[in-house]
Amino acid sequence: MPVIVTANPKGGAGKSTTTLILAQTLARLGASVTVIDADPNRPIVDWKSGESAAEIKVIGDATESSIIRTIREEAASHQFVFVDLEGTASRLVSRAITQADLVLIPLQASAVDARQASRAVALIHEEEEALGNRRIPFRVVLTRTNPIITTKIEREIVDALEGAGLPLMRTKLHERQAYKALFVRRLALHELDPTQINGLAEALKNAEGLADELVDILAPAVAGQEVA
Repeated sequence: MPVIVTANPKGGAGKSTTTLILAQTLARLGASVTVIDADPNRPIVDWKSGESAAEIKVIGDATESSIIRTIREEAASHQFVFVDLEGTASRLVSRAITQADLVLIPLQASAVDARQASRAVALIHEEEEALGNRRIPFRVVLTRTNPIITTKIEREIVDALEGAGLPLMRTKLHERQAYKALFVRRLALHELDPTQINGLAEALKNAEGLADELVDILAPAVAGQEVA
């Protein structure tokens, strides 16, 4: 089943947040989900140590030598496999990308993040060449955006990305207190207390919109696997 790799050489771009939000949203909808936490800080492994009842399998011991085997084993038994990668270009990152049905490149609306995202795109193209020009689809995901207004800088970044022909997710991951609370409380979004977390309903809606768009993008890959 589909393998979604989250990559960006820059740390703090929102890779782990994007991965966990998508994984727990799909699990809540009844999908079987594995997250392979390949970030050296293991933020999702730490999240899993909490009291959340979300049915997400989390693997934190994948290595450079085992990452491909681990991805393939989980893809054979789960409907969605997410791989949260470290914020650097490494052999492990390259190997994970070769297995992807889709690479998500989270970035904040800043020039620094945009430049680093271009490194992730270059790495994807390198792996495509190494695989005999097999296409590896990818999408840029804007994170920590203002849910009310689009800033001038954000518009400029989006225009530059679109001008460079880079595909963007239509749904942006907004700046929400609930997304930080995920890691603090070690709970899924729907398990958080709305009386303690401002804007929880909006955060849930935002997460569902991103997950819906992801499923739509992956639909051809799912259909192809079913035929095979």
